[in-house]
Amino acid sequence: MAPDRHDPHVLPEGLAAPVDDGAARHLRGAKLPPLELASTSGELVNLAELARFPHVLFFYPRTGVPGQAPGDAWNRVPGARGCTPQSLGFKALFAEFARRDVEVFGVSTQTSAYQREFREREQVPYHFLSDAELLLARAMQLPTFDFPIASGGPRTLIQRMCWFVDTGIVEELWYPVFPPDRNARIVLDWLDAHPR
Repeated sequence: MAPDRHDPHVLPEGLAAPVDDGAARHLRGAKLPPLELASTSGELVNLAELARFPHVLFFYPRTGVPGQAPGDAWNRVPGARGCTPQSLGFKALFAEFARRDVEVFGVSTQTSAYQREFREREQVPYHFLSDAELLLARAMQLPTFDFPIASGGPRTLIQRMCWFVDTGIVEELWYPVFPPDRNARIVLDWLDAHPR
């Protein structure tokens, strides 16, 4: 597919980089709450039970659909564009995370059905968790923003960030994440510099 500004696989030039507004500072060292989120596996995942294995949870506002233009307003929101490149970055390096015994989940406020369609279309090997009811966003006071969307979940979207979680604790936090397509590589480099 030729690059164009409405191709969700491609980051357009000139995107405004997000700034660290401090809205995620309280999350480093936080304990995951015992909340159940719907997974694209078809099961409910209790976040508190993720303590069994180290995890990467990467958060994104919403993935796009090829051929459906997000509009210039979306591109003007610092940090909004790039959910597909971020997700596919973790897909490309999935085996490297598995080799380090680290599980990966993508998290958004999109519905499981919307996430499942994306996962199948892009052949993503890991699963996504849906916070469409905003349970996690409210319980942990996640940084969010509102944007009018036609379907697939609420208008409240989670700001892009990433957590490394071990023993149920957010041990490391990346916020803001930019550029999003480099997120997975940056996390892997951190894991290699901090062997378990």
